[in-house]
Amino acid sequence: MQDEIIGIIGGSGFGDHLEGLLSDFEHIKVETPFGSPSSDILTGKMGERKIAFLNRHGKGHRFSPSDVPYRANIYALKKIGVRTLIATAAVGSLQEQIRPGELVIVEQFIDKTVRRENSFFIDAAAVHCEFANPTCAELNKFIAAAAENLKVKTHHGGTYVCMEGPQFSTRAESIMHRQWGGDLIGMTAMPEAKLAREAQICYSLIALATDYDCWKPQAEKDKHELLKEIIGNLQSATNNCLELVRAVLKGNFKLVNDECSCRKSLELAVWTQDEQISETDKEKLKLLFD
Repeated sequence: MQDEIIGIIGGSGFGDHLEGLLSDFEHIKVETPFGSPSSDILTGKMGERKIAFLNRHGKGHRFSPSDVPYRANIYALKKIGVRTLIATAAVGSLQEQIRPGELVIVEQFIDKTVRRENSFFIDAAAVHCEFANPTCAELNKFIAAAAENLKVKTHHGGTYVCMEGPQFSTRAESIMHRQWGGDLIGMTAMPEAKLAREAQICYSLIALATDYDCWKPQAEKDKHELLKEIIGNLQSATNNCLELVRAVLKGNFKLVNDECSCRKSLELAVWTQDEQISETDKEKLKLLFD
């Protein structure tokens, strides 16, 4: 366990709280063939676990969802030894029973993004990973088990609709997403989850509900009061999520499992003949196959 590194991706507020819980922490700069990640990576220890935290949107929330350097983020975490990744993300709720401030262990995605580089293998090779089950079932099971002993309301399994943004949904879109079977709406899960699968990393996502999306009629409120309410929900959900992540990290769970199917996602995925892949691309991408 001492040599395992558990990756965590989240927002600035989550990272600020997490840093205060780590010992021997430092911020390290990592460069990748896909550019610089969103931020330096915070590393440290929580008990026996070594942690690597990456701020998805960068310092001061620099990157909008469409501009996050997703490939660099996942590659950088893999480069420093991460094989298991727990992501967190704020979302809107599409279902009455998922209340603001509550958490959801995401199981499925509907990808509506259109302008993001969603593969490490663009212009290098034809690589087709299985993605029917886009989050790690084993890791989800451990997170759900940790949640059972907490007062935090955590929903087990949910479908996250990932839209391009940066604008929020129209009401017609929000109603449509509900009809599709969506439980949550957000802007950051894709292509993050796809890239984690290509990097052969076990990936789970804990979603933090901050509000009901615009499908739900709201009483007329001053926009400043509404923003204050959403921020309050985010802070509450962030505290709940931090408690859950701490429980996972402190639990006696086998979080890194080399026998997991996520860790073998490239075994049958490369369709391009070896001689057709350039030596430059082979060198750039070999880390993903480790």
